[in-house]
Amino acid sequence: MGLVERVRDAQPWSVVRERDLLYIPLGNDEVMVVACDSDGGIGSKPADTVAFDPTELGRFAVRVPLLELVAAGATAVVVVDALSVERDPTGAAILAGVLAEAASAGVGADAVTGSTEDNVPTVTTGIGVTVIGRATTADLRAGRAHAGDHVLLLGRPMSAPVHDVRVGDPEILTVPALTAALALPIVHEALPIGSGGVTSELYQLAASAGLAHVVLPDWPVTPDQTGGPSTAALLAVDGVRSPTDACAAVAAVTGLPVWPLAALVGISPTE
Repeated sequence: MGLVERVRDAQPWSVVRERDLLYIPLGNDEVMVVACDSDGGIGSKPADTVAFDPTELGRFAVRVPLLELVAAGATAVVVVDALSVERDPTGAAILAGVLAEAASAGVGADAVTGSTEDNVPTVTTGIGVTVIGRATTADLRAGRAHAGDHVLLLGRPMSAPVHDVRVGDPEILTVPALTAALALPIVHEALPIGSGGVTSELYQLAASAGLAHVVLPDWPVTPDQTGGPSTAALLAVDGVRSPTDACAAVAAVTGLPVWPLAALVGISPTE
């Protein structure tokens, strides 16, 4: 049974899990969607493993769950940040990034709340972010991929400490870019790439639609390359166009590099 059917069959205020997201039917085909992410040991504190600008950390921390909601077909309405650092100066710098990134998804400052640690001195940085969104069952995208679809890589997967990941990198995924890609009628589904790596997410994308995949040659990254803070996403795109034409169409509206990775195929009864 697909996600839409499971959500429609569920009682109001019950919880349906799909991938890393929680779906809560509210009645009348309205759905609350919840996404979260966390970061630790990355920042400007003396014991942080990876030195990183706290404002950029705030942007990436909220970008991950925002991208998951956009990919799910939901609209973000509330952002909650839990900062295990003091309010000033570190917390204020992280919050500036959280607010800037939330604004890119249409979430204003009045819809952002959170907390800081002002009782115990901290020597490392930690942040957890939860984003709550809303959708209708008709909006939900998980499992919409079709047999015959191309799977495209949108953006370049990157992750610290191997890569120097920065918010302004012109090759990494953003909320507006994923939103633009999903507005194309040829794009059926999207899945941001996280710590599981490209191949792991490819399996998930196919499995959620009850499909298998056939890998194409000449990938631009290694199969196990992680996406870090969701610096790239997989797209399931209508197979009517050639992979080259599909990549060009997506690149034109996102401004990001796009590569073909695989084709989705049906599973025979014997498999």
